[in-house]
Amino acid sequence: MQGSPRFFLAAALVALLGWPAVAAPPPPWQPSWFSPAQPVWGEGWVVPLGMSASLRDVTLRQSLRSSLGGERVRIVVSNEYGGAPLTLGPVALRQVGDGPARAVRFQGEDGTVVPAGARVVSDPLVLSVAAGERLEVDLHLPQPTATAGFHWDAQEQTLLLQGNAVGHGTAPVLQVLQTRAFVSGLWVDTGRAPATVVALGDSITDGNGSGIGTDQRWPDHLSRRLAQRGVAVLNAGIAGNRLLRGGWGDSALARLERDVLGHPGVRAVVVLIGTNDIGFPGSPFAPDEAPAALAELQAGLRQLVTQAHARGVRVMAGTLPPFERALEGTPLEGHHSPGKEAQRQALNAWIRQAGVFDAVVDFDAVLRDPAHPGRLAPALDSGDHLHPGDAGYRRMAEAIDLDALLGPSAEKVRP
Repeated sequence: MQGSPRFFLAAALVALLGWPAVAAPPPPWQPSWFSPAQPVWGEGWVVPLGMSASLRDVTLRQSLRSSLGGERVRIVVSNEYGGAPLTLGPVALRQVGDGPARAVRFQGEDGTVVPAGARVVSDPLVLSVAAGERLEVDLHLPQPTATAGFHWDAQEQTLLLQGNAVGHGTAPVLQVLQTRAFVSGLWVDTGRAPATVVALGDSITDGNGSGIGTDQRWPDHLSRRLAQRGVAVLNAGIAGNRLLRGGWGDSALARLERDVLGHPGVRAVVVLIGTNDIGFPGSPFAPDEAPAALAELQAGLRQLVTQAHARGVRVMAGTLPPFERALEGTPLEGHHSPGKEAQRQALNAWIRQAGVFDAVVDFDAVLRDPAHPGRLAPALDSGDHLHPGDAGYRRMAEAIDLDALLGPSAEKVRP
């Protein structure tokens, strides 16, 4: 206790011996944008990688959207899943449509070396950024570099530029990509304690089927709603992700600590996972795999809640949207069957009724076709019958009750 004899003795020793007072640490930086890393796969996988597995003397120009505003920023560079150190050349950040690029430094230097499997955080850059503002990051790779810190479904155009084009307004474009690499995070200095919500899921959370470069994913819409309360939204969706097993990346349970609970200020997580646990077995993605048992999915979701609650994080679960006719007429058809539909319905009923979660958002009810409840409503379908389009993603975000998501102390979060 502050008034105890032990406290006064310690204070007297500090004064007598001249020990310096320990300054209070500054508030943690606010994570404002995030791209979760996943392993790079070889040519045998059912979908192409979408970029070269090795890069040399090129600049990657990548776009991102800041969830919240601040007066200083930091960039996170990832070499996660990289098997060798990453030699990083110059890095620069520009506000889209507003002035020249600004140099991003690491311990005062232009460039750095990122150890295999690690991430590095840049020095603070004084830059006034608004909530919802779009930024571009240039990153030069001077040496032969294996692609790492990789994210397949960026829903953005990444420009692969020739040579060191960092900060150049125009440069020869070698390739236009829709994948990400290396740049995995943006932190902002908001001047207050961080407050964060994470969206954890698969390609529906990643925004597959939404407009490229238009920020129309459901976490983008949720971010715009929560920015008014001073809460950032991080999109931790990975296409093909599953609750229990890996594939396109580590399972949701395996990456929960790194991609969700490890962020500063996490108040809540919105979980939408299980579509691929149900849909993959027997499809081209997992042709020889046995279906996941309903009890296994329930146990996995319970464990996710247990770990989140142990860290003081609320969990809102989303019901699984319908996916009848998913990927119909493509080489990837096989996601749906009557048995899989029955399992989806059973899992959704449990999510709604089990009382395991702090809150539930009924994405199934929001997105389904009233005339065909096993299908997405045509106006909300991207066209592949698995992923919503822009209108569907907007409806999903609108269905989330913000007070139920943030909990009883929600008012304390407001800026």
